[in-house]
Amino acid sequence: MPQMTNNRRAFMIGLSGLGAVAATRAFAEEASAPKPPATEKAPRFTVPSLAPVHLSADRITRITACMRPFRATGPRLEVESVGNKRVVHNYGHGGSGWSLSWGSSTIAARYALEGGKRDIAVIGCGALGLTSALLLRRAGARVTIYTKERTPQTRSFRATGTWSPDSRIADADRVAPTFPALWEDMARTSYATYQTLLGLPGEPVAWTDRYALSDDAPKPRSIGDIHFAEYEKKVLADITPPFRLLAPGSHPFPVNYVRHGTSMQFNVTELARMLLEDFLREGGQIETMTFNTPADLARLKQPVVVNCTGYGARALWKDETITPVRGQIAWLPAQPEVRYGVYYRNVVVLPRPDGIVVQQAGDNDMWGYGIDNETPDRAESEAAIATFAGIFRR
Repeated sequence: MPQMTNNRRAFMIGLSGLGAVAATRAFAEEASAPKPPATEKAPRFTVPSLAPVHLSADRITRITACMRPFRATGPRLEVESVGNKRVVHNYGHGGSGWSLSWGSSTIAARYALEGGKRDIAVIGCGALGLTSALLLRRAGARVTIYTKERTPQTRSFRATGTWSPDSRIADADRVAPTFPALWEDMARTSYATYQTLLGLPGEPVAWTDRYALSDDAPKPRSIGDIHFAEYEKKVLADITPPFRLLAPGSHPFPVNYVRHGTSMQFNVTELARMLLEDFLREGGQIETMTFNTPADLARLKQPVVVNCTGYGARALWKDETITPVRGQIAWLPAQPEVRYGVYYRNVVVLPRPDGIVVQQAGDNDMWGYGIDNETPDRAESEAAIATFAGIFRR
């Protein structure tokens, strides 16, 4: 076997002092092992190694782009009468759709049931549509999802798949005074629900380590033209593990500063499959239907409609308060041995069972703002991958 290089060895040694999960047998062996002399410093516990991510442009298998539905005043979560239909709007969550889905849909479901009707239609089959439909079905309603596209074709399916409850959720200068409390309610409800999905077969939700790398001392991201609301670090500090600066030499990355943290990750493919299968198994129905104007709702037999059309609401409801925020992902073959994400020079790399995600995040949340083009840009993806040249030297 060829001799392992120093850099490769650095990755396989791991990160001393960050923590590990040891088997009972290992604990027993450690307890019975001979103790070192009192003058010798006892070794600390062993940490799992970090496998390098194989990043190169020739490994790109596909590139996906989508538009996040940003509304300066926050998501539209309200009731409207359209003809003889009671319409509950549940859209406009920016880059927080999956993260806030359970909390927002809990409110939407409550609104939908307030009139006493139990026959309910849900328009849309993305994160908000699936969770709204499932919650309503579990509340005893008869629910049918109507959708132009099934989940794998929705924008929700092209999401990064990370816990980001305040990502482009609103303009802090334009929200109502009650919005921060509403956001906290949605975030905490969603967080609690996702905790019940941990450890399931297929790992629809998992905790993963994250490493933020920088050549210079860490500093806040630049401020853009919009004061995007940032609530998570302050409001959810009791449930969101913080990032901590690592000591030099305690990590394998060839940069001056490394911060380590832990975050929830969504395996969107498995999560969406599970939600839809649960909905259908529990008696829900799904039909293909296209809606071009609100008047098309008259075709539905249900008196109550929950509108979860995401960015599609801009055209369907002529809602010009929705601004597109473009995001693009380069997909590389999955590496099951990689269980951590990395952020470096505004580029995010996250491992998922369906592939390695590489995404340019930009200097601030204005990146992609106002761009309604979902055509893949290979040059952008190749530049993002090139950012990591030398980081995973072998």
